[in-house]
Parts: sequence; C-alpha cells; structure tokens
Amino acid sequence: MVRLPYLTALTTLFSYGLLFAFGQLRDFFRKLIDWTKSKDLKGYAPICLGLEDFYTRRLYLRIQDCFGRPIASAPDAWFDVVERYSNDNNKTLHRTSNTTKCLNLGSYNYLGFAAADEYCTPHVIESLRKYSPGTCSVRVDGGTTKLHTELEELVARFVGKPAAILFGMGYVTNSAIIPALIGKGGLIISDSLNHNSIVNGARGSGATVRVFQHNNPSHLEEVLREQIAEGQPRTHRPWKKIIVIVEGIYSMEGELCKLPEIIAVCKKYKAYTYLDEAHSIGAVGKSGRGVCELLGVDPADVDIMMGTFTKSFGSCGGYIAASKEIIQYLKYTCPAHLYATSMSPPAVQQVISAIKIILGEDGSNRGAQKLARIRENSNFFRSELQKMGFEVLGDNDSPVMPIMLYNPAKIPAFSRECLRQNVAVVTVAFPATPLLLARARICISASHSREDLIKGLEVISKVGDLVGIKYFPAEPPKYEQDRKKLE
Repeated sequence: MVRLPYLTALTTLFSYGLLFAFGQLRDFFRKLIDWTKSKDLKGYAPICLGLEDFYTRRLYLRIQDCFGRPIASAPDAWFDVVERYSNDNNKTLHRTSNTTKCLNLGSYNYLGFAAADEYCTPHVIESLRKYSPGTCSVRVDGGTTKLHTELEELVARFVGKPAAILFGMGYVTNSAIIPALIGKGGLIISDSLNHNSIVNGARGSGATVRVFQHNNPSHLEEVLREQIAEGQPRTHRPWKKIIVIVEGIYSMEGELCKLPEIIAVCKKYKAYTYLDEAHSIGAVGKSGRGVCELLGVDPADVDIMMGTFTKSFGSCGGYIAASKEIIQYLKYTCPAHLYATSMSPPAVQQVISAIKIILGEDGSNRGAQKLARIRENSNFFRSELQKMGFEVLGDNDSPVMPIMLYNPAKIPAFSRECLRQNVAVVTVAFPATPLLLARARICISASHSREDLIKGLEVISKVGDLVGIKYFPAEPPKYEQDRKKLE
C-alpha cells in the first residue's frame, strides 16, 4: 500500500502543474509562430489528439532516453546496454557501437533461464535443427508439433489442472481469452490494478465490467452483492455468468493476491475465478507452482489459471489451464488459437526444459536451488531497501519490488544516475501507473549473486541520497556485514 507523504504529494502536484503550464505556454507561442503555415489535412482528422499527445511531446520525449534502452546480450544478471545520444533534445535517439556492462535489475528473468543453460540450451538448439525457428502456420492447420502437445500436458501437470492450451504471446492470452469466455449479458469484476491485457480483454468482451478496490476481498463482496441484486442494466435480468479476475503477483505493485479470501467470496456467490499468474508461476511456491502453492490454495478452486512463459521460463508465449471441457471449448472458439501463428518450436522446447529442471526431472537439484535462491535474493534485497529508508511496495517472497519516486524530475534523475554507475533499472510512470505514483521497478533473479545484490544496493543507496527519495528513517544496512564476510 502506497504511503504518500503529504509534502511529497504537494511538491509532485506542483511539479506536474509547472510542467503542464510551461508546455501549454510553449504550444501557444508555437501556434502564433506557425499560424501562417498551412494545416490543411485534405479532409483527414489529426491522428494524434488531446492530452495524451501533449503528455508525449512535452513530458515523455524529454526523458525518453530512460526507456526502451536496447541491449546487446542475453538478459542475465549482467548485460550489455547500448549507448545512445541525441542532437535534438531527446526527440530522436541514435545508437552508437559502444556498450556498457550493467547490473540487470529490470528483466523478468526470475529463475535465470533467459541466459545459456547447461540443460535447456542444447535441447533448444536440437529442436531448432529438427523443427526450424517457426511453424509458419496456425495451431489448427500445420502449427501443432509434438512439442506443443508435450508442453500442454506438462503445463497441466505442473499447475495441477486437467488440461492446458498454449498461445504465442502472453498479452494476447488475456486479451483474446476473456472475450471467448464471456460476452454480452455477463459480468466481469476486475481488480482495480489488473494488467492492461486484462483491461483490454474485458473491454473487448462486450460484458459489463465492474472494478473492486485493489486486493480487497471485502469490497469484492460488496460489489458482488450489489450487482447480483441489480442484475443486468435496464432489464435487471440475472447475469448469464460472473467472472472475478485477479493476478497472482501484481506487476506494478509486487503484492501477492489475497487468493484464499477472494476464492471464499467467489464460492459464496457462485462466481468463476480467473487467476493471472504471469509473474508468480515458477517464481514463488516451494516447487515453483505459483501463488496457489504458496498460499495453500487447491488449484481445483480456481476455474481459469492463466500464465506466461516470458518470465520464470525464459521464453515467450502464454497458457490457459482449466478443465478439459473449457480447454476444448477454447480450441474451437478462441481467435488466438484459430488464427494466430503457433509458438516457435525452440521457444516451446525452452519452456519444456525449464519446467523439467524445476521439477527435478533433468536428474539434478538445480531447480530447487534456483527456487531457494530467488526467494532468498528477493527477501534480502527488499529488507535492505526498506532499512535504507526507501518506500518499497509489495510482499515478501515477491521478486518484484517497486521503489516509489513520485516526483517527475526524479524519474530521469534516478534512471540516468544508476546507469552512470552501471546499474540498469526500469522506471515506470504515467500511463502505466497513476500520474502521481511514478516508481522504479526492481526485478530480482536467481542468477544474481550476493555480490551482485550488494553492488546494486550500494548504488541505489547513493543515488537515493542524491535524488532524495529516502522517505523514511534509515537503519544500519546488513549488507556491510555480508561484504566483510565475503572479503
């Protein structure tokens, strides 16, 4: 939960007000200067309109060097960041041939499978030779290989559901599946901080959408009771179906879903549960099976389990796991299955190999070691950041830990200064977060060593002092003792 200090809120509002005022003033004088120039679009409406265009031009473009930084290596614990420069105040950026080796605190490489692996990589190379880089077909035509069938069976067994279906993109898994499950006459109740893919899927479904307060089962129950009592708009007929959609770990908050309480509410009112485990599957739980395992929830109590292969498994694509009847229905009706090219076979093989390591089916205990390390690394890094005085969101065991920045001037300052000291971080601002709640999102990996984490903590602490984002009293850092031990 965000604890926005009063003074910080005032200065943040003032900063944005100042930026918007000067931006509008510049636009006014630009119109005076260019008033003689023809603006005739020959009947076409301007493509870019409104506040979003103003925000992009006057705020985002000035700090766009903090975003979309190209890398020139695998997203391992350390990676090579390509250096860029601009000759026009950041309107355009140009790449150079130089790279900087940086500590990677931004990638979703939770278990370290995104880099070369002694078990995964040889199997992926072999699948590339056997199946080629792509299937050049949709699943229902020539796009289903033996690997796709094997992964669907493996995913279902891994998450504890009867069946599963694969998709070539994690974002599409949500945005295409939700409209296939529910339509007009249905009700979607969505967590207020759900991912954009869920929001777009819900909007595209044609169902009525209601929102409940983030991770608040009590408010969910209030919304459910109210909507069941009122029924459908205008007709007040009973809803054809109700689906409650939540995430396992919220990607911008680092918080674990209060899944047991939410399932209890859904059972009470006969609503279906849709769980997005994009950031939790493979990353949490004793054996990496996600929030159901971590929180002691029976997977049978979750009707639809969604997840992606882009985080813990170091690949691409996503899946839906559910009953055999639901999966069969999706194979007949979901456009993403019927019309989209299937997952690349090497990408499928990467996921198969990663899951086998997690399950210990590769003949080693590396999977258990990786799971223990990601949990230890995440909890260590989070506790040290909090002791330094940063406002860190999220829960223990979560590898996602946002550091609150708030003020717009601190977004580029924090990002650029960290990069100068060879630490790559991801800063997030509007529209991905509310306007006043800008943050830096740290993602920890099992591939980080304790030395890597200490290096990151030292740099972030220095930059935090420089930028002024330590909003709480600091405690003596424990990592100084660890450094002495390492020496």
